[in-house]
Amino acid sequence: MNRRNFLLSSSAMLAASSLHAAEETKLTDCHVYLGSSPFRQLEAENAEEFAQRLMKRGVTEAWAGAFEGLLRRDVAEVNRQIVQHCRDHSILRPCGTINLALPAWQDDVKRCTEDHGMRVIRLHPNYHGYALEAPAFRELLDLATKHRLLIQLVAQMEDERTQHPQVRVAPVDLKPLPGIMKEMPEARVMLLNANAAMVLKHLQDCPNVWLDFAMIEGVGSVENLLKSWPLERLVFGSFAPVFYWESAKLKMQESALDEEQRNALQAGNASVLCA
Repeated sequence: MNRRNFLLSSSAMLAASSLHAAEETKLTDCHVYLGSSPFRQLEAENAEEFAQRLMKRGVTEAWAGAFEGLLRRDVAEVNRQIVQHCRDHSILRPCGTINLALPAWQDDVKRCTEDHGMRVIRLHPNYHGYALEAPAFRELLDLATKHRLLIQLVAQMEDERTQHPQVRVAPVDLKPLPGIMKEMPEARVMLLNANAAMVLKHLQDCPNVWLDFAMIEGVGSVENLLKSWPLERLVFGSFAPVFYWESAKLKMQESALDEEQRNALQAGNASVLCA
């Protein structure tokens, strides 16, 4: 289904998706946020209501990071709160925040793994003020390997043109990443919110780098991306509630995908990462 036809029939499709959600296959959304965004109200403050909205759309598991992790310095409290928010909602998997620019960040990694049982860590290098060449990034990858943690690296939260003029944050420079990942083949990194221009050619050759398609745009974007990016290293990511969740579903619907590809993107690839 192309984009124009989708928009014309979107209301009917959304109603149908609610009716038939129970009949759909598993759907893991690897990229959502909870809490209070520092820049706009996005209706993610209430975890129960947010989880219910995702479930109505057929989501069976959602990996949730904390908006508060962008700017707050008390990372331990941010992580404690995200665990609390997710505890009563079976579909929500908490993702820990680590700020490598803060002292004793290693203690936060330990708390995430030992106290909270987290399997996923989410990084925002551009908001926290460090580059990927920083020694701490390699140290974190080493720790993550020992603890079997998946690192989610957020390339950007929004286009610079739409950001508040007093809080402009450039995208993460991903150029060093291919070399680092090849040096550390046991480490695992999932890129979130990378657009097509950021998906460097050399990253396609790194078997330990995964990608979500939240910011991959264009008609048939998923189908086109799979012409150059390996199927087994692409996952479903909506970036809800910043983006409308339906935009991610549309990317699947308007791409010519066979059943194997669809199942891999919707849940299969993610299940391997956190098995």
